[in-house]
Amino acid sequence: MFMGRPGSGKGTQSQLLMARLNELDPSREVLHVETGAEFRKFYEGPSYTAKHSKEIIDSGKLMPVFMTVYAWGNALVARFKGNEHVIFDGTPRKLLETQLIEGVFPFYGLKPNVIYLDVHHDESKKRLILRGQTQGRRDDNEAGIRQRNVAYETEIQPSIDYLRKHPEMHFHDIDGIGSVEEVHARIMEKLHLD
Repeated sequence: MFMGRPGSGKGTQSQLLMARLNELDPSREVLHVETGAEFRKFYEGPSYTAKHSKEIIDSGKLMPVFMTVYAWGNALVARFKGNEHVIFDGTPRKLLETQLIEGVFPFYGLKPNVIYLDVHHDESKKRLILRGQTQGRRDDNEAGIRQRNVAYETEIQPSIDYLRKHPEMHFHDIDGIGSVEEVHARIMEKLHLD
């Protein structure tokens, strides 16, 4: 599971981990469960829930737990075949969701590693502004960034603290400052994939 502040590099680093796992064992697939991407696909639909979800995401707020569990739960139920590596990108967020995701690992026989990308607020903001300019993400604006950082401090940080102390989670604090390659090398070393 990749966790960290908005803009900490979760998506970038999860893609690099996927590539490394494919390189090491091409016969074993990697299932990438990116809750944000699942939502972006979902809210293109015509339903009221889709439209309302888009409003919430565009404002920089966190989705309610039932929607995030629906997003990653649906992805697992529909796409997990039984032998893949599974990468959760940006999930879980709220503490209740964190407690619910615990049941995934024994159910599927997975051994969880939590990769926490530690990036301070100013670096996060700088990265998000740049991403908003280059990738056109509508929620990467001053108001959205401010709202997401408040949500991080009040709602996501308790989940990180909970997982850090969890006896069945392999929790890895990773310094998220530096080049993409430097951060990737730190992750590979912690996971013994270097």
